[in-house]
Amino acid sequence: MHGRIAILEIDNPPVNAGSHAVRTGIAEGIARATENRAEGAVLLGAGRCFVAGADLREFGQKLAPPDLPQVIALIEAAPFPVVAALHGVALGGGLELALGCDYRLADPAVELGLPEISLGIIPGAGGTQRLPRLIGGARAIEVICGGARISGAEALELGLVDVRADGPLLEAALAFLAETPRPKRRTLDLPPPGEVPGTLDAAEQRALRRGKGRPNVTEAIRLIRAAISGDAGTSAALADERAVFQRLRVGADAKALRYLFFAERRAGRVEGLDMGLARRIDSVAVIGGGTMGQGIARAFLAAGLSVTLVEQDAAALERALGGIAASLDAQVRKGRLGADARAERAALLTGTIEYDALAGCDLAIEAVFEDMKLKQDLLARLEAALPAGAIIATNTSYLDIDTMAAHLDDPGRVIGLHFFSPADIMPLLELVRAARTSDTALATGLKLARRLGKQPVVAGVAEGFIGNRIYAAYRHRAELLVLDGAAPEAVDRAIEDFGFAMGPLAVSDLSGLDIAWARRKRLAQEREQAGQAAAPRDPLVADLLCEAGRLGRKTGKGWYDYSGAEKGGRPAPRPDPDVAALIDRAREEAGITKQEFDPRSIQRQLLAAMVNEAACVMADGIAQRASDVDVTLANGYGFPRWRGGPLYWASGQDRGALLADLDALAQAMGPGHRTGPVDAILNDFQTRKEG
Repeated sequence: MHGRIAILEIDNPPVNAGSHAVRTGIAEGIARATENRAEGAVLLGAGRCFVAGADLREFGQKLAPPDLPQVIALIEAAPFPVVAALHGVALGGGLELALGCDYRLADPAVELGLPEISLGIIPGAGGTQRLPRLIGGARAIEVICGGARISGAEALELGLVDVRADGPLLEAALAFLAETPRPKRRTLDLPPPGEVPGTLDAAEQRALRRGKGRPNVTEAIRLIRAAISGDAGTSAALADERAVFQRLRVGADAKALRYLFFAERRAGRVEGLDMGLARRIDSVAVIGGGTMGQGIARAFLAAGLSVTLVEQDAAALERALGGIAASLDAQVRKGRLGADARAERAALLTGTIEYDALAGCDLAIEAVFEDMKLKQDLLARLEAALPAGAIIATNTSYLDIDTMAAHLDDPGRVIGLHFFSPADIMPLLELVRAARTSDTALATGLKLARRLGKQPVVAGVAEGFIGNRIYAAYRHRAELLVLDGAAPEAVDRAIEDFGFAMGPLAVSDLSGLDIAWARRKRLAQEREQAGQAAAPRDPLVADLLCEAGRLGRKTGKGWYDYSGAEKGGRPAPRPDPDVAALIDRAREEAGITKQEFDPRSIQRQLLAAMVNEAACVMADGIAQRASDVDVTLANGYGFPRWRGGPLYWASGQDRGALLADLDALAQAMGPGHRTGPVDAILNDFQTRKEG
């Protein structure tokens, strides 16, 4: 007690998760404050935030009372006003708790949000009913269905927060209660603000498109509309929301997404690695100013790092720096970046064609063409130019980093940092630990990934590492499905129906068919030099497309024709009769009898290819753990998050049906195909998952 004001501090490190103990503590605190005849109460969080959300470890079991709605009901029934004093973040159940208080006071740097949609559920403690009454239905749909965070400034403007606290939170909250008598004020009693006609419908359509029509998205929208209309009544709407929450939290989507939530946190940890070895990175060099190099530079600039961009000549350097400037300008135009922030990032960027300029860099990453000799020579130049303690990184997608670094005096300072395009947007960062990569380099890479806001996954050296290796097998199976009888659009549509945003052939067109073509030719040459006769069947159609100059979107034609109308700012893909004729020709020349494939067979074969290669990756020790494979595919390759990842998905399938799919895969791929130990991997995975 502070005079007649009760102070309830939530102290549950590291992020004050709303566990059963926290809920019990708040309930007991409200009861004690009532016994002490408090005239007001302040609810605040110790440490770095208010409450960052619920304790997800409880979600797979029956929730012990008091649940959060019961705690909020106690706050609303208290005979005194309760002020939530917010700092850091108030997310999920943390924001719902604050919404249940009479007033909200916040530090200017606070971030508020209801991210439950990303976990396959909805806010279950009044979030869909209270938030629209403060900020309106359209904005509530954006926040709840889009997982958007609201800054402290916007929260004050919207009326979500009542008072901005410029000094110490507790002092500001006590002053607020002392300033004038504060009556009780239930958020549920407030009328929703008016909506501009059409905004609610527009917000709903955007949310449904973004959310792929998942059941939690549609339910959240329905409940928000109920809050706006008020037709159901407050008590009935709250009960409806809670029932939906309870049903969804034990559903398949929520289980898969909770699995990924914990898997993503494990992926950034390496057993026995001393993170205290990590070096501080303030200044980086990016070698190569092409599309990938520019994206990597933007990612570093966004993290506040000083960037030196290196190109081979003045003209190339000018193009690269101009490309980065144009990208920053586009972000300003779209409202994603403020003018001041744009200026700050531009000030951190310099360009050079001289390697002597790298003497002060803490890390350099090469992002040049995928050629081993080129990269070997470049790493040698970097070793000579950089200070002794600097880290040397390669962004190679496929090449052997052990071979690449073998000729260096200190190969321990070399690590793979495999970004995904666009590098400043895509969340995944594969950290490739070569045979001689030091613990210092690995720890530094992991620390840097966190600073960049990336999802790290540690991989060993192999062709394509984790992600590209599995994706190459998936793409190869797609190409053979076409050769054996499936139309390209049927292959893409089948996997899009599973939840992928794009099919593998459309993705090939987007990235360029020549990339995989060059890799196939390199591997064929390596097999020939090694005297290896057996190889999986060749994807003849893909080679013929490349030979015909059909390299994808960049040439206007690939698997599809892109000369038609625009769709979403890009030419829309159209099936091309010339491709159909080319496929028929390839089949005839190879003596292949056309087969019929239904959508489910296509889908199952594409997934079997992923699962089989994932098992090979695990058997070869390229991934630390099976869940790392799922994290990689979900964050870098478009595997639908609500399905958990290929190995998680496979663990839930009928084992006999899955093994039959794998047998069909082996037959289709030919004698050079490697069958992975899927059964053993899944048995081990299932044991760990259940544990």
